[in-house]
Amino acid sequence: MALRSILFNLAFYANLVLWMVVCLPLILLPRRALLPFMHAWAKSSIWLLRVVAGTRLEVRGAPQRFDGPLLVAAKHQSLFETFALLHCFADPAFILKHELTRIPLFGWWITRIGMIAVRRDKGARALKDMGRDARVQAESGRQVLIFPEGTRRAPGDDPAYKVGVVLLYQEMGVPCLPVALNSGLYWPRRKWQRYPGTILVEFLEVLPAGLPRKEFLARLETAIETASDRLLVEAARAPHPPPLPETARKRLQAIGEAEAR
Repeated sequence: MALRSILFNLAFYANLVLWMVVCLPLILLPRRALLPFMHAWAKSSIWLLRVVAGTRLEVRGAPQRFDGPLLVAAKHQSLFETFALLHCFADPAFILKHELTRIPLFGWWITRIGMIAVRRDKGARALKDMGRDARVQAESGRQVLIFPEGTRRAPGDDPAYKVGVVLLYQEMGVPCLPVALNSGLYWPRRKWQRYPGTILVEFLEVLPAGLPRKEFLARLETAIETASDRLLVEAARAPHPPPLPETARKRLQAIGEAEAR
């Protein structure tokens, strides 16, 4: 398992660099012309994960590819969803931290394909700018993806949803698609190990536009956390479950106690 993890990590980053360098002459093309290459890179990375590390992806509740203006709010447990979700959307724009745009090559590409970079050092001004940029992207028909907890959290960890997703929902005026997953069990945050098995990503019922702030956030958090708990339980009960972090074990215990009542 250790060898497969090492080989995958080497292959994953080599593949990323190869795509960025080989496609560099194309960076002058119109942004939409670059989308097929972005989707192809994402699919190649998913393929490498399956072939080298033995980790598969199963997507539930989704059409072949989402199109049209949409706010997407996804659980965030690992690096995996930052590329695996790309190929599920026709023209995605991720909300990401501005520091990523300073990385040579990588920063050039994410800027060129129109990702939304947030200057977190600007405080409240950053939220205003993010909302404005997201509204512009939605008006052009794009899907805006945000991780509402702001950073990666371990499977089973207590939720910590930020106000940014509410601001985007109000500013964009479009429906919101919640996304649950259990990727952190197989691609743990801040670790080099990759575990074999099946990462589950589930697209949930779309929340309509125009809900009151508190109702929207409550429904969003309930939908994502309930589904993520279910996916955690499913992975733990698999014939060959991945190693469970302490947060996941505690959450499973709480779920078991609740079911026993």
